[in-house]
Amino acid sequence: MNISVLGCGRWGSCIAWYLDKIGHNVLSCGLVDAPEFIQLKETYKNDYLTFPKSIEVSSNLEHAIERAEVIIISISSQYLRSYFADISKYNLDGKTIVLCMKGVEATTGKRLSEVVGEFVDESKTPVAVWVGPGHPQDYVRGIPNCMVIDSNNHEVKEKLVNEFTSDLIRFYLGTDLIGSEIGAAAKNVIGIAAGMLDGLNYTSLKGALMARGTREIARLIKALGGNEMSAYGLCHLGDYEATLFSKWSHNRMYGESFAKGDRFTKLAEGVMTSKALYKLGQEYGVDLPIVESVYKVLFDGTDIKEALGTLFMRSVKKEF
Repeated sequence: MNISVLGCGRWGSCIAWYLDKIGHNVLSCGLVDAPEFIQLKETYKNDYLTFPKSIEVSSNLEHAIERAEVIIISISSQYLRSYFADISKYNLDGKTIVLCMKGVEATTGKRLSEVVGEFVDESKTPVAVWVGPGHPQDYVRGIPNCMVIDSNNHEVKEKLVNEFTSDLIRFYLGTDLIGSEIGAAAKNVIGIAAGMLDGLNYTSLKGALMARGTREIARLIKALGGNEMSAYGLCHLGDYEATLFSKWSHNRMYGESFAKGDRFTKLAEGVMTSKALYKLGQEYGVDLPIVESVYKVLFDGTDIKEALGTLFMRSVKKEF
């Protein structure tokens, strides 16, 4: 299968490496002046892995799209709309778009598949999402994990799962696109909260954070028309170890750095996702106390300990 991976950051480069490893014809496409692209183009290496020479590395977006049966996009979720405005200039009929980012558009509260759906006719250009746990640092060491591919097009997601499954990644068929996308995006917000607890030396509270965080995201998924059980699957709860505990989790590290007053310069998708989920909670009347606390700390200047205190002072209620 001819696959073009658009975006050559940490996850994009890992996807290209993985799909080449299992036998696909892969092109890795990046922006010509982006440091991560320049490094890959010149050395075929980055901080996480080494590309084999069988992967084509290019900055030619038109070539990347024309050659591909499947176009995988792995960029910052908040730039998807402007990026897809460029992509949609080319003929996408008969191609499959796979989104490998975890976020919700902050300005509109739209899921990423909804953003792409504004640019394509999904009967001609089906859209899928690839979500779930895992870090490049583990995959390149041969440590396996499980992930999910979801789409409104059953035939397409079944084909992708069959083509992409290997001994390294076991793929499951998603059955709830709303839940898969919201759950995957929301785990990054919970990851920031976990990092803040680490920064305050309240790490033992992360168990409660996991239980209550999953519950509130389940409420949101249900309100949006999805299956609340998706929050307990691989897209959300199943990704907690990689996001709430791992030393490689950008969102957890961002939260810890924030709590300590340090600066964290790498991409943490949960920052803008907290704004998007807060917006959705307000719009749909869903109680999201953890999301709201993270949002108010990051954007309203609320003190972290004050936000934590507010969570503990909430009125007594049944757990379920």
